[in-house]
Amino acid sequence: MTTSKMAALEEESRNGLMALLEEGEGDGDGGGLMALPEEVLEQIFCCPSLGHLDIVSICLTCRKLQEVCQGRSTVWKRRFAQRWPRMIKYYTISGSHNWWEEYRTRHTIGWKVRKIVDSFSKRFFTKEVPVEGFKDIEALGESFRFIEDELLSILNADGRKYLTRKYYSRKILCFLRQQKLMKTLKEFLSSPPEQKRLIEGVVLIDQYCNPLVDTSLENILLQLDHITEEVKKVLRLTKSSHPSITAERDGTFIDFELQQQALDVLNCVLYKQLKFKGNENDYYNPMNSYVHEVLKQKKGIPITLCVVYSTIAKNLGVRLEPVSFPGHFLLRWCQKPEGSDDMLDYIYIDAFDKGKRCTAKECEHLIGQKVAANFYSSVTIKDVLFRMVTNLFHLGKREASDQSYQLLRNALDLYLTLAPDDVQYLMLQARLYFHLGINPEKVLDILQHIQAVDPLQHGVVGHLVQLTLEQIARKDQTAELQVKRHTEEKHKKIDFSVGLIMKHKRYGYDCVIYGWDPKCMMGLDWMRTMGVHNLPHGPDQPFYNVLVQDGSCRYAAQENLLYNSSPMEIGHQEVGRYFSEFCGTHYVANEELQTQYPDDLVLLSQLVMKVYDHP
Repeated sequence: MTTSKMAALEEESRNGLMALLEEGEGDGDGGGLMALPEEVLEQIFCCPSLGHLDIVSICLTCRKLQEVCQGRSTVWKRRFAQRWPRMIKYYTISGSHNWWEEYRTRHTIGWKVRKIVDSFSKRFFTKEVPVEGFKDIEALGESFRFIEDELLSILNADGRKYLTRKYYSRKILCFLRQQKLMKTLKEFLSSPPEQKRLIEGVVLIDQYCNPLVDTSLENILLQLDHITEEVKKVLRLTKSSHPSITAERDGTFIDFELQQQALDVLNCVLYKQLKFKGNENDYYNPMNSYVHEVLKQKKGIPITLCVVYSTIAKNLGVRLEPVSFPGHFLLRWCQKPEGSDDMLDYIYIDAFDKGKRCTAKECEHLIGQKVAANFYSSVTIKDVLFRMVTNLFHLGKREASDQSYQLLRNALDLYLTLAPDDVQYLMLQARLYFHLGINPEKVLDILQHIQAVDPLQHGVVGHLVQLTLEQIARKDQTAELQVKRHTEEKHKKIDFSVGLIMKHKRYGYDCVIYGWDPKCMMGLDWMRTMGVHNLPHGPDQPFYNVLVQDGSCRYAAQENLLYNSSPMEIGHQEVGRYFSEFCGTHYVANEELQTQYPDDLVLLSQLVMKVYDHP
């Protein structure tokens, strides 16, 4: 059925209902809408073709209909569930709720959120959104769940449209979730040791680094419980009276003599049956550090596999302690029922190598060197989290890309939550933000904190403060968009337009153009490194800013770009910053990019017609 026919039917339905209302109000003969039982009226008012404004209008006609719509609450509850199905899970079945108020509040918040989201492109097109840029959304002071649900509704809209709105919705959602997670992590760290669970801290790190992924502690625990049940299932078949079968995850441990049997079955289920293993082929992939990915891919690095292994072992009544062994995280299992301080009284378990058990001496073979006795000691939950975050920090340093910079930012945020006064990492954070040219005001705050913690840093701090103030001054001078027109004489050599999907002749990557210069505008050092002077047309040819499919941003010479014969969507996180829609052959520039390149839309249409033989 066409959209126009659907709209006509809905309009006819509304008119019919309003006519019934008029009949019921006017003739007084007991007919019309007013004569219907309240249960029937509820069903009518829950008709999807009626909008909320229609229901409000109906409520205003008479007291009886107002009572049906609002007093009984069923109508607004059903309409709430129809419009925002994700929200219903947050309401208890037995709870008493004013569904009219809930509907009205959710609707109002949604309208406010969209208004704020739509303002972001005009305000922050030329710069990174600063922390204070999110104050408007925080100032709503309403239920976080309502705001989050509206942002998710925007993100789940038509995949090829509303790209700019989705881009800023994603930024806002990341910010709000990370703010909430940071607060939760601080509460976790300040809680008494006996109330802490390692898996909870590990999940918080995972969630902070992946704020758009639907990961929850409850879901992770369910997956680990499922593996535990698989182990218990095998134990029931082989040793039906084994105490691990009835063990709970409350910290009650079974007799030492029976622990080995439980660990043998755990190894069999985890590594043979479920095929978990150490990710030797892609060891330095950050995904190995996130427990939700480890459980999904069944691959990880030593520390995350140790977390999974020890959590399941605890569910079975076996106590294993984390050991921050150099270069290879381990677990230790005491061979003395009463416990021991002697490292020789422990077996060390390598969860990366299928639960292999080693003596203290054999552990040295893992890294090929002798290790001091203190490295065989167990460590605290906070120590484990430090090591995980440090791993992520070093992974972020491995390459210079947008993804690695974001990983560095996340890792530094987490590290400084664990150690707020660590001057070395505070300085690293300040230098990173300065290097990226984002949030210079935050750089000044960090430097002020460093000076307060360690006054001896005043020389370095003073120098970086001066550079940051100069950076702020330069940004203020270049805040205005530089308008570039194809009709200007100096731009006559520009062959391509923003929005075109291109392919690089030499490197073969797919990309979309989001900016151009009449000649190479980079410095001499960059041109030497990239061999620009070796190109046939050298630096005196147009150069294009492109977003690349691999997530990088590059600056490509015109002679190296070709029309892409099979144009595709470019999976780059910054696409929505510049474009509002993907049309199958090209991207449509958003309002801000069109303001910067006012002639490109006409050229784009001509080029698309010429290259792809259709608009």
